[in-house]
Order: sequence, then structure tokens, then C-alpha cells
Amino acid sequence: MTTRVPWQPDAYLELARRACFICELLAGNPDYPHHIAHRDDRAVVFASRFPSVRGHFLVAPVDHREHVVTDFTPDEYLALQSVVHRAGRALTELLTVERLYVLSLGSRQANRHVHWHLAPLPPGVPYEQQQTAALDPTRGHLDVPDAELADLARRLGERMAT
Repeated sequence: MTTRVPWQPDAYLELARRACFICELLAGNPDYPHHIAHRDDRAVVFASRFPSVRGHFLVAPVDHREHVVTDFTPDEYLALQSVVHRAGRALTELLTVERLYVLSLGSRQANRHVHWHLAPLPPGVPYEQQQTAALDPTRGHLDVPDAELADLARRLGERMAT
């Protein structure tokens, strides 16, 4: 069973207010390690370093954009949503999933680069622990071994390629 790491709000805020973690990831900065499942000329799909549920991935545009709607043309937005759909579909094929949560968070004050969270809810989670409760950062994050994150990212990338 995977344990939870307690929420550390000060550490989270410090991380969130540093350089854009998605741009740094894409630039290959070793201080921003993530396991990439898929990357093309428009989008990147990568495992969350702070997963709220097993299989928590993020999808982001390669180009730095800050507003989830106004920074995209309709065609750009729909192309990104196609990647969100493919990644979500692949996750539901790889894991046992009752529901897949898809949401865009972030803020112009921190975590500015637009990104979508894909959070697969496993079966059997009591209703009061679903929806926003399942994604509540104050509950801490799962302590998933790095090798497991790497393997799931690899398998997700393979599934998305088919």
C-alpha cells in the first residue's frame, strides 16, 4: 500500500513560485525531474511529482501559455484537448478506474503555465472522498516509488502511441 506524504504548504508555495516548472521540465533542467509519457510539437504528458491518486498525470502545451482559453486559438485548444482525451483514454485502459477527473488549475501568481490534471479515481472510494476531496492537496500526496512512476509513464506513452 502506498503511503501519503503530509501536505507542506510553505514548501509547496516556494516550489510553485519558482521558475515555470513545465518550461524547466521541457528544457531538461535536472532540478525539475518528471517522467514524460508523451511529447509532440504541441503538448507534453507527464507524471505528477505530487500525485493525489495513482496514475495522476498532467498535460500541458509545449509553448508557455497562461490563460486556459484566451491564449489559444480554437484549433490550438482542440488539438490540446485531443491529447487530453488520448491520455485519459489510455489511463483508463491501463488502470482500474471508476471515473477520470480532468481539470485545469494553476494561477497567474504561481504555476502559471496552463496544464490539465488527469486524475483517475479507483473504484470503491467512498463518495465523501471523491471529487474535490480526492484532489485536495491538504490531504498530502502519494509516496509513489520513482521506478513505479517511470514504468507507468512508459506504459502510458506506449498506449498513447497505438
